[in-house]
Amino acid sequence: MRNTIIALAAVASLAACASKPEPTPTPTPGPTAPPVQTPQGPRPGSLEDFRVSVGDRVFFGYDRFDLSAEARGVLERQAAWLRQYPNVRILVAGNCDERGTREYNLALGARRAAAARDYLVSLGVEAGRVETVSYGKERPLDARVNEEAWSVNRNAHTNIVSGAVS
Repeated sequence: MRNTIIALAAVASLAACASKPEPTPTPTPGPTAPPVQTPQGPRPGSLEDFRVSVGDRVFFGYDRFDLSAEARGVLERQAAWLRQYPNVRILVAGNCDERGTREYNLALGARRAAAARDYLVSLGVEAGRVETVSYGKERPLDARVNEEAWSVNRNAHTNIVSGAVS
C-alpha cells in the first residue's frame, strides 16, 4: 500500500507539472497614432539637397566652353530647383585644367561660367540671382597630372551663396 501511495503521489506531481498555466488576457489596444515618418535624404532646399538631388557641377571638353547634353541636363535640374527656391542666390565658378597660361585659363573659365549662367537664365532663373567668377586653373579638384584629372578640373561649379535652408 505504501508503494501505491508513493506511485499515486508521483503521478499527481507529474500531472501538475504538465498542466499549462491560464493565459493572461491581453488588453485591447485603443486608437493608435500613425507611425512617425523619418525623412530620408537631405533637407529640401538645403545646400546638401542641391548638391545631391540636383548636381552642382557641369563638365567641359578640352579647350571648350559649349554645353554638352549632359551639362544641359544638370543645368535644367538646377534651374528647376532654383525656381522652386526663389530666394537662393548663386555663384557659378568657371574652372580649367592646368594646361595653358594663367591668362588663357582665366578667360576660358570665364566663358565656361558665362555659358552655364546664360543657360540658367534662358531657363527662367533671374539674372540678378546669378554671379560668375573664373578661377582658371587655380582650384583643381584633382591635382594629378593626367587626362582623368584634367577632365574633372574642366568644369563650372554652381555655389549657393545665400537663401538655402539651413
